Amino acid sequence: MSAVRRAVLALVLSAGPAGAQALAPNELGRVMILEYHRLAEPENRWTRTPANFRHDLETLYAKGYRLIGLNELIDGQIALPMGTTPVVLTFDDSSPGQFRYIDKDGQLVIDPDCAVGILDAFAEAHPDFGRKATFYVLPGASKPNRLFNQPEYEAQKLQYLVSHGFEIGNHTDTYIDLGTADPDTVRAELALSKRKLHDALGKPARLFAYPFGGRTNISTRSRELVREAGFECCVACYGGVNSGTPDPFNLNRIGMAEWFGTPDQLGSSSA
Repeated sequence: MSAVRRAVLALVLSAGPAGAQALAPNELGRVMILEYHRLAEPENRWTRTPANFRHDLETLYAKGYRLIGLNELIDGQIALPMGTTPVVLTFDDSSPGQFRYIDKDGQLVIDPDCAVGILDAFAEAHPDFGRKATFYVLPGASKPNRLFNQPEYEAQKLQYLVSHGFEIGNHTDTYIDLGTADPDTVRAELALSKRKLHDALGKPARLFAYPFGGRTNISTRSRELVREAGFECCVACYGGVNSGTPDPFNLNRIGMAEWFGTPDQLGSSSA
């Protein structure tokens, strides 16, 4: 059994409703994997506003959560102070609000209202919180989901992410459904996306997120195709809390609204 599989077999996600009570001791090593998609206005099922994302980070921090990377989790290399609880942030689909450059007084800067800008600022204000997240990207997608929708800065953005502690995961090249596409088409899609990211990063992407993972069951065939492509850990779309012995090729995640609540519950005016 591989080290990755041994580490992942110990994973059980812990989640609760918005406004949950303070955390109990985390003696079983339970780790929550949170899932985001777009950062934009207005708020909806797949979109979080910048204001509410900041609120989410503040809530996590106040409750004693601290950020770790998914690679750290699957490698069993979690080193946090006693009394804190690890949490993993993930972002799917490489949409513009996740990472955007803007011009400010003639200088190229990260948009303070994109996910990376908000995470950077929060980490500066709260160094003990950490600066970690996994971005599952689409190298060959149509606009606006091709590598954050600024073609001239694609390589620069990927290099910034990996050099600042963030992780890049694979989400296929163009967002195809592994459960319905022809197996040879899936193999070609996975190979192409892996090569593109390897060329950009100088190393292979170990992590994978299933497209359409919240609307179709992750089939045995899909898992085997991803395993065959060389990925080591895969997350599904939503799915709730893992229990028993989680499958490292079908880890569940918790949607942001499911954990933190709706805009009405947050007192937001962005709904």
